[in-house]
Amino acid sequence: MLPLVLTACILAASTPLVAAWGTLGHQTVGYVAQEFLAPKALAFVQSSLGSTYNESLGPAAPWADSVRYVSGYGWSAPLHFVDAEDSPLSGSCSVQETRDCGNGDCILTAIANYTSRVAKTSLTKAERTEALKFLGMCIFLGDIGQPLHVEAYEVGGNEITAKCSGKSTNLHSVRSSISDTDTGMVSKNIDDNHDGDVKTYAAYLITKIKSGTYKSLADDWLSCTSITKPASKRFFFSNAPRSVEEDVKRLLARAEDATAATVTPLACPLVWARESNAYCCSVVFTYTSGQDLCTSSYYTKAMPVIDLQIAKQGYRLAAWLNVIFDGDTNLP
Repeated sequence: MLPLVLTACILAASTPLVAAWGTLGHQTVGYVAQEFLAPKALAFVQSSLGSTYNESLGPAAPWADSVRYVSGYGWSAPLHFVDAEDSPLSGSCSVQETRDCGNGDCILTAIANYTSRVAKTSLTKAERTEALKFLGMCIFLGDIGQPLHVEAYEVGGNEITAKCSGKSTNLHSVRSSISDTDTGMVSKNIDDNHDGDVKTYAAYLITKIKSGTYKSLADDWLSCTSITKPASKRFFFSNAPRSVEEDVKRLLARAEDATAATVTPLACPLVWARESNAYCCSVVFTYTSGQDLCTSSYYTKAMPVIDLQIAKQGYRLAAWLNVIFDGDTNLP
């Protein structure tokens, strides 16, 4: 019998939703991550997902965006985003932990919580497996790379009317792909440039990471430092972890400490949220009223950022799972 969470996912597969990257974008994040998994992480993913998802994070990736609409999982909806109460239209973009996630009910704490639950040996196997599915299959690490999932303005763009390839929609939907037939930017890009095949799109990004223009950038993607501050001032708190490996290992050590019950956001996701949020000022809200966002200069400006963010989050997801299961990022 399928576990409850997988059954719920299948039942919800046709539910309309507004996801971070949409079905195709999340699948791309999953396929990119799959390519960079270390042996133990890969073995766990394959054995956990099985034939239902072809033993791959790609087909499984949109799981949590579906399951949150199923009875019993509605509580997970706020965990996909953090509402940054900034002012993107005036050029002031920021994510502040205490201001934007003061109640602890957001993606920043969700990533920390589900990472620690995966490693907590006092939990049952089923509980730890479900935690992995929320962390890996649903790709909270993919959500945090979508600028409108780290932005409160107009409900992350959902209440801003927009046009894409002649169709009326909203800004959030334009910047994702809500279904395989939607005309969001991700879908349009895959159709126009990658033979309509999400695996071809993922392979394109993987090549850019391994030997293309992203190769020289990949090391920095795993850094927990701020891209907007000088090196001497980059850390947010004393003894801050400086890499994915340090961040995850420190959390896993705390997870086994019964006295460390409070879940606090990690260094890396907070930096990555700020990094994504910055694009709200430089790209996302730079459209002109009435402009078709998928057939204009806006699309030309936005699509390279979308490519970059999807590639980053796939690579980061692989590193995260590798540290949990293999003890190291195991990435070049």
